[in-house]
Amino acid sequence: MEDSLPLHVCHVQTLSKFINRSHVLLHSIALAFLIYYRISFLFQDQDPNAKATHLFLPWLLVFASELLLSFIWLLDQAFRWRPVTRTVFHERLPEDDKLPAIDVFICTTDPDKEPTVEVMNTVLSAMALDYPPEKLHVYLSDDGGSPITLYGMKEAYSFATWWLPFCRKHRIKTRSPETYFSGSKDDDEGSESSEFMFERRKIQERYEIFKESIANVRGRVDGNRITARDHPSLIEVIQDNSNDKVQVDQVKIPLLVYVAREKRPSHSHHFKAGALNVLQRVSCMLSNSPYILVLDCDMYCNDPTSARRAMCFHLDSKISPLLAFVQFPQRFRNISKSDIYDSQLRMIFSVQWQGIDGLKGPILSGTGFYIKRVSICGRSIQDIDLEELKQSFGSSNELIKSLLGNYKSNALNVQHRLLEETQLLASCTYEKDTKWGKEVGFLYDSVVEDYLTGFTLHCKGWTSVYCDPSRPQFLGNGTTNLNDCLIQGMRWSSGLAEVGFSKFCPLIYGPPRMSIFVSMCYGYYAFSALLYFLPLWCFATIPQLCLLNDIPLYPKVSNSYFVIFLFIFLSSISKNLQEVLSTGGSFQTWRNEQRIWMMKSITSHLYGSLDAIMKRIGMREASFLPTNKVEDAEQVKLYKMGKFDFQTSNMFLVPMVSLIILNLVSFIGGLVRVIFVGNWDQMLVQVFISFYILVMNFPIIEAMIIRKDKGRVRPSVTVLSAMFSTIFLLLGCIIFCC
Repeated sequence: MEDSLPLHVCHVQTLSKFINRSHVLLHSIALAFLIYYRISFLFQDQDPNAKATHLFLPWLLVFASELLLSFIWLLDQAFRWRPVTRTVFHERLPEDDKLPAIDVFICTTDPDKEPTVEVMNTVLSAMALDYPPEKLHVYLSDDGGSPITLYGMKEAYSFATWWLPFCRKHRIKTRSPETYFSGSKDDDEGSESSEFMFERRKIQERYEIFKESIANVRGRVDGNRITARDHPSLIEVIQDNSNDKVQVDQVKIPLLVYVAREKRPSHSHHFKAGALNVLQRVSCMLSNSPYILVLDCDMYCNDPTSARRAMCFHLDSKISPLLAFVQFPQRFRNISKSDIYDSQLRMIFSVQWQGIDGLKGPILSGTGFYIKRVSICGRSIQDIDLEELKQSFGSSNELIKSLLGNYKSNALNVQHRLLEETQLLASCTYEKDTKWGKEVGFLYDSVVEDYLTGFTLHCKGWTSVYCDPSRPQFLGNGTTNLNDCLIQGMRWSSGLAEVGFSKFCPLIYGPPRMSIFVSMCYGYYAFSALLYFLPLWCFATIPQLCLLNDIPLYPKVSNSYFVIFLFIFLSSISKNLQEVLSTGGSFQTWRNEQRIWMMKSITSHLYGSLDAIMKRIGMREASFLPTNKVEDAEQVKLYKMGKFDFQTSNMFLVPMVSLIILNLVSFIGGLVRVIFVGNWDQMLVQVFISFYILVMNFPIIEAMIIRKDKGRVRPSVTVLSAMFSTIFLLLGCIIFCC
């Protein structure tokens, strides 16, 4: 009877669907009227002087910007067409001996930016998942080839012999020891008993020794570190190096493997995608599990049941044959109440992914997903001859055997010849003349390998599902300073734009292979950087210059079309606010998201799009800067206080400050014009645009004028920005007054 019960249930959000579709209808009608108004003005008979540059050009630029924003808005609506939520019943899964095996892939690069203790906490939390330990295998890819990381792995294994039994015995939910011992509120069984408290203190003492040993060894090896871009491959199955063999023999511990692939300056290493593909090959030789969990090095398992929750979908015979991956949301443990940098990515994981889950499933999101191994093999390998398999997967006969065979764990008795084979598979020349990164594994055509790989999987007919339980399954570190936020945004913008400019352009490559709605969702992210930075730069400059030069761009207040513009503005704002409030946010959340969207659009999206174009035409090589995971106490303090930290590059600061100065001059000049000239009904919209930009970005003004702490805008930046604004104003006067 229990076998007939469903493992999961999908719920369509009927009310949200009705609200979303009604909004799309009304907003689309308003946009149609706006387009008609603009076109009718451009083609109506006017005084030849009126259609000169000083009037026609700004109207054309503003109209083009409105069309671009309308187009990206239309793409965005595909996410809202059919939102769904899902409920799983992992207690209905079969017995442990019938569950499939899982390999866990964790990637790290630089122990200076990704602290070793934090990475080991992720490793320990993955080893402690509520899953049969003999069917769980954890692999850590260390692209830096750091001896500190290898030492940390050995120490983590030793500590795991104590940590895992403690978690299992007392059913600990928070299985990252750092989080648990720092005061995590957990529903631990027996938490009031003296026995539990004694064991807890004992484990905590061992954890402090574990941290201290890593800190001590760091000082000894820092000066003798292997060059991160030039080192041989090293694969090591971690064994216990402590003297307490009795404890080890009594505890079932998952296989733990350290992987440092070979890296040479003369060979491209393809960043995270290359690391994941090496892990895929190495794991084929040692465990060959049918499912893979991918985690960022700072994204620890916050709930031990995620593997069982994912299996509720992968083991469902109705959807399993075409199901490629189960995506969990990225949640973050260090988010402040105000979240001024929108580090929680609320719109993505609380709105858009639920919407696309009702179509074909969410976009692959870099971390926190359980993917079926065969789905990233390119195509079915059972019908391919041996020579063609070698052309696709490389020359390793052992790898081919592993790919063709059924799962047989080599975890307990890893043969020496298999370890030798993994050295070949992790070499920097193995992928030469193969299809790795092109058709097999995670794809190399973009630094956002997750987005591109997920897109091609959906194009091939695979599906995905989004699982968002009330308790976050994974928790990581969000960005807590403006510099990291903008650099991360630039990297994502560049990678996504790369896909948009490539043969995999979602709006061209997608429609013949998937529904138009799913293509629109992928197209939104491929072109959002380009289609946001162009209009926002226009709306932050053109109306302001025209205001100062007495050039109206919008209908008078008394004109009936003024209502159309007002409706479009209020419709956009109110819909976005409704989504923020319905997902647990506040008015302050909405304001902060709007502000950081503006900041990213005029900086990260601009530079990211230019970077993608330069890479496309061969003027620049692909690069990847890992997000800094080391927390600065002063930056964190400012973040918790809700104050921006403007200690960032001039390439980010100067555009923002220049536009603020321009809008400040425009607002004051426009206000004077409205008061003394009296054409308020003609210029009201343009005055309001400057006012809205200033109000939304008041923290920049505050940092320029009021603040005296280290996070303020430097006076030199203000002076430089004022010079740029003055030049821009003079050029505007020359262009629009001639």
